[in-house]
Amino acid sequence: MVTRLSHFFLRTLREDPADAAVASHKLLVRAGYIRPQAAGIFAWLPLGLRVKARIEKVVREEMTAAGAQEVHFPALMPREAYEATGRWEEYGDLLFRLQDRKGGDYLLAPTHEEAFTLLVKDLYSSYKDLPLTIYQIQDKYRDEARPRAGLLRGREFTMKDAYSFDSSDAGLDASYTAQRDAYERIFQRLGLEYVIVQADAGAMGGSRSEEFLHPTAVGEDTFVRSAGGYAANVEAFTTVAPATISFDGVGAPVVFDSPNTPTIQTLVDHSNAHLDAPASGIAGPATDGATQWTAAHTLKNVVLALTHLDGTRELVIVGMPGDRDVDDKRAEVAFAPAEVEPATPEDFEKNPLLVKGYIGPWSETGAVLGEQSATGIRYLLDPRVVDGTAWITGANIDEKHVHTLVAGRDFAGDGFVEVATVRAGDPAPDGSGPVELARGMEIGHVFQLGRKYAEALGLKVLDENGKLVTVTMGSYGIGVTRILAIIAELNNDEKGLIWPASVAPFDVQVVATGREPAVFEVAEALSAELEASGLDVLYDDRPKVSPGVKFGDAELVGVPKIVIVGRGAAEGQVELWDRRTGDREVLPVAEVRARLAAR
Repeated sequence: MVTRLSHFFLRTLREDPADAAVASHKLLVRAGYIRPQAAGIFAWLPLGLRVKARIEKVVREEMTAAGAQEVHFPALMPREAYEATGRWEEYGDLLFRLQDRKGGDYLLAPTHEEAFTLLVKDLYSSYKDLPLTIYQIQDKYRDEARPRAGLLRGREFTMKDAYSFDSSDAGLDASYTAQRDAYERIFQRLGLEYVIVQADAGAMGGSRSEEFLHPTAVGEDTFVRSAGGYAANVEAFTTVAPATISFDGVGAPVVFDSPNTPTIQTLVDHSNAHLDAPASGIAGPATDGATQWTAAHTLKNVVLALTHLDGTRELVIVGMPGDRDVDDKRAEVAFAPAEVEPATPEDFEKNPLLVKGYIGPWSETGAVLGEQSATGIRYLLDPRVVDGTAWITGANIDEKHVHTLVAGRDFAGDGFVEVATVRAGDPAPDGSGPVELARGMEIGHVFQLGRKYAEALGLKVLDENGKLVTVTMGSYGIGVTRILAIIAELNNDEKGLIWPASVAPFDVQVVATGREPAVFEVAEALSAELEASGLDVLYDDRPKVSPGVKFGDAELVGVPKIVIVGRGAAEGQVELWDRRTGDREVLPVAEVRARLAAR
């Protein structure tokens, strides 16, 4: 049946929403696809549901081709399973938690690993039942601190999540490859550019983890890639540590006055004004032949506060080259599941041995930082701070620093940690050359979960020898509503949306302009003919709306093919308008169906 705009639930807006910052958010609201309900929460209107359904159709077809079967779980889940896997606590404030009238604890599921695992445990008991891959397309809920950019980061979103179950690691590898290949086909069919990058598994757990990122300036993820093919999220990037250096013959540490130098830049300026130039014989970063001290010659000691799941607070100090800063996302991953924040003034008050602005791992009386030191504060080092490197750093005395402080001789860390910023030009860990940085938006993620969830929830099957073995799992997610927003972000102009034919809400829009009965008679008959030929037709039959308003709405809504029935209707002529190319062509009504079928 032809969809008539006069009876269709649609109202377009002429002005951008006040809180919308990106094109997709502005246009999807203005064109009547979604309506905001609260921060990061949207109602879906008929146009939006049509596009969403077309994306889901592509996903379902490729999931079926990959051997997956569809199920559907409730969004409201009991606490117990998530507590068994530790995620009731690990997700922290991201979880929407609630209680029923009897005091039972529930959550709105951010993901459904536990539910899938328990379902298979309930129904399957033998290796003969495996491999199995099942999936759902379901709404997920995460209490994002800063929901933004419309559908790109919301608190309620639609996701396809699939899970594979195998009795062996080799089986998991095969299931993982099948899903990974299916993702490539999905994104290719949807016309989305993507980069597959190494990623951190985060609260999901597991071993192998890869993200499909769509490169875009509005993306929230930074990733790195090299000309030689390496690609990774910055959270998963591994620093190439330099070789250790002999410090034989290197002079002893020298404490020097450094008034008013609490920052790296003030320390560098003071050093260049009052210290001899870097000498080529000094071990470590000064062997670069520099004639001036730089931030790279300094050791920055950053004090971080970790809040653990049990509520305890721990200070950790990270020593890193002074030309680097802490990357919040890398720190979040490095110290997960603890929450990470900069130390507060109260933290310093409780630790008087830390002289703010002049902190260092050493003093003339011995080690200051480290679990075995006077402070007892864990001291972790950036991988670049290898034995033999010599640094300028704080002397733990107000307005004093020390130079020629050598790692491995004068100080040591309690371990290494990857929290420093990644920069363009850093070497790729696989030796494929320097990396460049780019922005991207996650559109899919595949994990080899292994046995984490199966062990926690007791999912075992009998193997060929009749012995119980723990099932190994994979997890595969696609952000359906995020993909819709990205497609909208990529396909628009100054007048509105321009959907690709594969996901457009309608195949063609017929617009009747003018008031003559012949116009509406021709438009009505043509709409019915096109619908009968298998096309989805949106017919703008509004009788008292001006052509300008109808054209403006058609441009805003974004159906890629528009047929204008106007003055030429009486002579059997209409205009075919291609929104994607901008081409407009007058042709006989009798040729419209064939022309649309040919494009």
